[in-house]
Amino acid sequence: MSCDYFASTFDRRRLAHTLLKMQQPFCYYVYSDELYQLAEIPLLPQPGRVRPPSLSMFPNNRAPFRRLPKIRENVNEAIRVKEVRAVFPDGVVEVLPTPAAIRRAQELGLDLILVSPTAEPPVAKAMDYGQWQYEQKKKTHDARKKQHVIQVKELKFRPNTDDHDYEFKKNHAIRFLKEGNRVKALVQFRGREIAHSDLGKKLLIRFAEDIKEFGAMEAPPKQEGRNAHILISPVKQAPIKKEKPAAGPPAPKPAPDAGNPQ
Repeated sequence: MSCDYFASTFDRRRLAHTLLKMQQPFCYYVYSDELYQLAEIPLLPQPGRVRPPSLSMFPNNRAPFRRLPKIRENVNEAIRVKEVRAVFPDGVVEVLPTPAAIRRAQELGLDLILVSPTAEPPVAKAMDYGQWQYEQKKKTHDARKKQHVIQVKELKFRPNTDDHDYEFKKNHAIRFLKEGNRVKALVQFRGREIAHSDLGKKLLIRFAEDIKEFGAMEAPPKQEGRNAHILISPVKQAPIKKEKPAAGPPAPKPAPDAGNPQ
């Protein structure tokens, strides 16, 4: 008899597994050339028989993925060195064997954390692990906040850019260079303007000369297709030294009193 299951393979497996837990037989419809009929197939486990692999709860007979517990590196028993220079909250610093330092930290209700593994001997500090994690995240956040990412700011010109637009973009370039960013000045040629590419290069050289106090041109103007460009890097300006006020003449000493000779 040719059979065609009305439920998908996944649904059949899930239903069969549920009925097995309920100790119930599994019933489903099969199709023949003449009629529909209800076929009852017991799936109760029998001694000496193995459950068919098609009814396994996990496809392909694979066990579910289990997340392994996260190992805390350089904390307590994970410290692999023989002895450490242990620093305790009361200010005591001692060179102890690692097991002894761990026991002493645990007596205080703290963890022993290896803070300087490259020192000789390595330095370990007794403190709360959660607090140490918070401090490390805060340091990383502050370091990212302070670091400056150099960006390339692009300014576009045309060969016939008027003076107002030129001054406007020049002021933008000066502001970008003061912020520590690089500036890319780009001249675009359209149509027959490409025949006068020398005008665009002269404009770029003039632009670099006008802002040379704040940035230096990395290379002469370079043309690529219908565009010519230069890159300008910021110039490190020497810090302005504050001049100390000049010391005035010393104040005259008061004259001695005539009535009280010294």
